Amino acid sequence: MTALQDQRSASTALPLSTRLYNEDLAPTKKAGRTWSAYNIFTLWANDVHSLGNYAFAIGLFALGLGAWQILLAFLVGAVLLFLLLSLSGFMGEKTGVPFPVMSRIAFGIHGAQLAAVARGGVAIAWFGVQTYLASVVLRVMLTAMFPGLAPLDTNNFLGMSTLGWISFVALWILQVIIVSFGMEMIRKYEAFAGPVILVTMLAIAVWMFIEAGGSIALSTNESLTGGEMWRQIFVGGALWIAIYGTFVLNFCDFTRSATSKKAITRGNFVGIPLNMLFFGAIVVVLAGAQFKINGQIIESPSDIVQTIPNTFFLVLACLALLVLTVAVNLMANFVAPIYMFTNLFPRRLNFRSAAIVSAVIGLVILPWNLYNNPVVIVYFLGGLGAILGPIFGVIMADYWIIRKAQINVPDLYTEAANGEYHYKRGVNPRAIIALVPAAVIAIVLALAPAFSAVAGFSWFFGAGLAAVFYLIVADRTARFRDVDGEALAVASAH
Repeated sequence: MTALQDQRSASTALPLSTRLYNEDLAPTKKAGRTWSAYNIFTLWANDVHSLGNYAFAIGLFALGLGAWQILLAFLVGAVLLFLLLSLSGFMGEKTGVPFPVMSRIAFGIHGAQLAAVARGGVAIAWFGVQTYLASVVLRVMLTAMFPGLAPLDTNNFLGMSTLGWISFVALWILQVIIVSFGMEMIRKYEAFAGPVILVTMLAIAVWMFIEAGGSIALSTNESLTGGEMWRQIFVGGALWIAIYGTFVLNFCDFTRSATSKKAITRGNFVGIPLNMLFFGAIVVVLAGAQFKINGQIIESPSDIVQTIPNTFFLVLACLALLVLTVAVNLMANFVAPIYMFTNLFPRRLNFRSAAIVSAVIGLVILPWNLYNNPVVIVYFLGGLGAILGPIFGVIMADYWIIRKAQINVPDLYTEAANGEYHYKRGVNPRAIIALVPAAVIAIVLALAPAFSAVAGFSWFFGAGLAAVFYLIVADRTARFRDVDGEALAVASAH
């Protein structure tokens, strides 16, 4: 151990383990935390307006939902997300620990690796996919600015053109540079990107509204009615939870540096319910205006950007979409695998080196080939993602109902047999007993064609069943201590 760790060990009842503790996994000090309500809001200002979310939301219009039905679906999802993210965020603010460490509370100091790897594994694949999607926008921008580059976009090497490789690698390097400066640089980037994308999407919507003659189509010619309409509304709301099922797990990675619970609540309220309704209005205008113009339904805002006749404004719009996609990727898909690898190899990797490892894997898996393979997306990433709901259910039930938020933070970093989170050889068998059947059910509901009518609710079934199973098997005789981690904490902007 270092002198710093020896000093901290002396102030705790049990010795710290170098297999569980380093500067990046340590809790953050209460004093000097920097994530304000505005910073929490800008996370959502960026993530809600991601290109993937636009594609999903416009798909609701294509399914036959009209303007008010889409807004209602978003409102249903937003209210549920606000509640779930607040519960998850408060855990980070109280303990100051990242998600892999938070998982030790319910799953044990070693069993937590299961939750961390499941979350990080999904994220690392999507990091590569989102970087690829951003590179497509960059290619559009480069060929608009420099038409002579078009021939570089006609060949194929490992599934992508020369210009595609240049665009992908450039964005890959940019993200690695940003992340190498730590969470504080991510906070600053998100704060910069949030207003940029909000203004850009509003401008595109206004332009489309004008192009459509000052009015839009509020629905397609095949609008849903009756029971099927209401089913799709609630499925749409539920799918918002599924989309954010990854992020509700590791929201503590960000709120561990939040200034207060009030900052989390305010940031979540403006960033989720209010921002989602603004997002919904943008979706309705974009889809409705395009449908009125030529009877077609767009797939993404990037489809509209490519039609902007003025090169200068096309380039500005592309730049904004690039800023957005990088912001979304950093928060949703890059931070989680970094902490995953830091947790797996705390004596060998720090935040920066773990970022490089994550980025390299995101490159060598050739993510554009994954994205173009429905089997991989649906069955591998979909199946892996389906178990995140049950993980969330176990963690929430254990933290809020069984322990009532009484956490012994120093014991999260000890391998001593009498440590509170040692359980049996570092694994809580009760958590595994609750997780496995709930995960199997969630995966079947998500992937089996016979259950396609309820597939959109698989996250809820998984999370709810796991919580119930855990409450049935949990040890209710255990006594818990509430001990903060200030004695072994580090500055939040380290």
